[in-house]
Amino acid sequence: MCGRFALTSTPDAVQSLLAVTDFEPFPPRYNIAPTQPILMAMSGPTRAPGSNLPARQTMLVRWGLIPSWAKNPADLSLLFNARSETAAEKASFRTAMRHRRTLVPANGFYEWRRVGSKKAEPYWIRPKHGGLIAFGGLMESWSEPGGTEMDTGAILTTEANQDLRGIHHRMPVVIQPEDFERWLDCLNQEPRHVADLLKPAQPDFFEAVPVSDRVNKVANVGPDLQERVERREEARSAPKPCDDGGQLDLF
Repeated sequence: MCGRFALTSTPDAVQSLLAVTDFEPFPPRYNIAPTQPILMAMSGPTRAPGSNLPARQTMLVRWGLIPSWAKNPADLSLLFNARSETAAEKASFRTAMRHRRTLVPANGFYEWRRVGSKKAEPYWIRPKHGGLIAFGGLMESWSEPGGTEMDTGAILTTEANQDLRGIHHRMPVVIQPEDFERWLDCLNQEPRHVADLLKPAQPDFFEAVPVSDRVNKVANVGPDLQERVERREEARSAPKPCDDGGQLDLF
C-alpha cells in the first residue's frame, strides 16, 4: 500500500532523474495524499527523425485513478493504488497498463504498522542511499459529462520485501533508472514484457524511520514530519490484515 508519500528534492534533481524539461518549479511536498495533484512522467509523442523534442513528458494528475468508462466516480472507491499482480487484467487498470505507464518521482513514502489493538504507528520509509526514486504508475484520462477532461493516476504496489513486511504487507513498485525506457515504452513493450519489473525492492534498499503521528493529518505538511521519534519497538510480527487502500479487487 502507498497512501502517502513525499517529493522534496529540487526540480533540477527531478529533471535529471527523469530526463524531462517541461514542468514548472515546485516547492518541497512532505505529505502528499490521495486526491491531491502528483507529478508523473511518461513517454512523449512520437518524434520525427532528427527532432530535438524530449523523449518524455510530465503532467500533473489527480492521485486517484478514474477509469475512462466510469459514469460517476462517486460510485467507485478511490483507486490510488493498483495491484501490480493483477493490473493487466483488471478493467479499471488494464488499458492504462497497456498504453499509459508512468513514473512517479518520490523521496520515500509513509506506512503505518498496526499490531493487535494498538494504534497504528507511522514510519517514514526512504531509500538508504537517499535522494530520488521513481514509483511505477498508471495514468488515465476521464471526461466529465460536460466534456471537461481530468488526468488521473495510481501508484502500482507489490508484496513488501523482507525488510518492510513487518510494517505492512504491500509496498510501492520501484522502477530503477536503467529500466525507465523499457517501462515507459508502451508502443513496443506489452505488460507481459515488463512484468519482471513489478517486484519488491531489493533487501536493504529502504530504511524505515519511526515518525510522529502528525503525518496522519493531511494539513500537516512541514519537514518535521520526517524527524525520527523514539519509540519502544516490540518484537516484529506480521502486520494485522487491513484495507488495501484503493487496490480494488472488484474491477
